[in-house]
Amino acid sequence: MAWVYSVSAGISRAFRRLGWPLLRLAAAVTVLWFLWRHVGAAPFKDGLRAVTWPAVVAAVTLTALTTLCSAWRWRVAAQALGMGIGLPAAVRSYYRSLFLNSVLIGGVLGDVHRAVTHGRRSGDVVLGLRAVGWERLCGQVIQALVTVVVLLTLPSPVRPALPYVVAGVAGVAGAAGCAALVARHTDRGGRSRLTRAARAVADDLRHGMLAPHVWPQLVLASVLVVAGHTATFVIAARVAGSTAPLGELLVLLMVIQTATAIPLSIGGWGLREGVAAWAFAAAGFGAAIGVTIVTLYAVLMLIAVAPGAGLLLGDAVRRHRDQGQSGESRRPDPAPRPLEVVRD
Repeated sequence: MAWVYSVSAGISRAFRRLGWPLLRLAAAVTVLWFLWRHVGAAPFKDGLRAVTWPAVVAAVTLTALTTLCSAWRWRVAAQALGMGIGLPAAVRSYYRSLFLNSVLIGGVLGDVHRAVTHGRRSGDVVLGLRAVGWERLCGQVIQALVTVVVLLTLPSPVRPALPYVVAGVAGVAGAAGCAALVARHTDRGGRSRLTRAARAVADDLRHGMLAPHVWPQLVLASVLVVAGHTATFVIAARVAGSTAPLGELLVLLMVIQTATAIPLSIGGWGLREGVAAWAFAAAGFGAAIGVTIVTLYAVLMLIAVAPGAGLLLGDAVRRHRDQGQSGESRRPDPAPRPLEVVRD
């Protein structure tokens, strides 16, 4: 019977490793399949045909500015945890992660690559993961808070989504508060993984993210990032032909952006299109125009983050060149040629 337990353990390990990625893939494929059955392929084609050079230039410019702000936010979070990184290097790393997030399943593997790479260069991968984790969490919390403010301020038929957004923000805040509370009331001699994680979260919040000189910079950078992405979305909506009033359009786009933070996608495709179809249909504009807008937005963003592909290609070329040079340096010196007698 030992082989039964061995096979069972192997299946369990494989499920833990592949279960979540497969769930993301299945969720994204299900949403896209449902949209295809509901609205057909025409809205996706319309989004591709709507690409114009002025829209591309605007998207590239706005993405450069938002990437700069995102890299600044990451740099502030990393420095608060005791890790140093220059702003130019942070911008380059962020472009790499944005491109990987745009083409890989889940939409977060680029952030993992950025965290691990920076952690290895700094000598502490765990700290690198924590810095990126806090940076991304800060951005998502501010995104949700801005969405709540917009939903409360501007009238919209998608206001019923407000309780879900508030619940998400409350859940994140509650989890952080519970972690800090557990760390405060836990025996300092405890060695369990949960205890160490709770203490790390509490220390990061108390001495890092919530420090008086840190959190205002994180909030400002996050607000600027939200504003940049929203402006790109508005441009995509207008180019795609949406005539919705600006206030109502902002509400719809903020809801879509908040849903995009949920990592159930294939290179960003999946949940974003589903929420866009629902939001624009609920507002009375039709699901098709919502799908067209987010398709155009996705294409513009893929073009805008293309510098990340160039940086990754440059990294691969340098690694290949360095490996070739190191391989040549390890080769033994060739045997000396025997002297030849020169005859007339």
